[in-house]
Amino acid sequence: MRTEVQAFVADGPLPDWDASEDEIDRRCSRLDSIAKPVTRAEALALANCFGPDDCYGVAWPLLHLIETGPNPVLTTKPAPDDNEWRHRLWKRAVNAGLVQDDSTH
Repeated sequence: MRTEVQAFVADGPLPDWDASEDEIDRRCSRLDSIAKPVTRAEALALANCFGPDDCYGVAWPLLHLIETGPNPVLTTKPAPDDNEWRHRLWKRAVNAGLVQDDSTH
């Protein structure tokens, strides 16, 4: 895994809306430093970095970065109590026909 991805992942999940502007800027800079595309291992590690909300929009570029890797990133449906962003990744893979969501039948 590249050092830029390791550094982003080491910071843990994205902070919530109560984070300082400096923290948001730091996380954005780290995210921007990751060149596309990502590897499967990197995409899986990054998928664990979503926080409790969209982090002032930072979650969207994270989602798009993850999707530059080999798809589908998630091959099993997230648990009902899993992060909304992991559910979003799953739904996008289902909608793209990359995985089958057997629970909809």
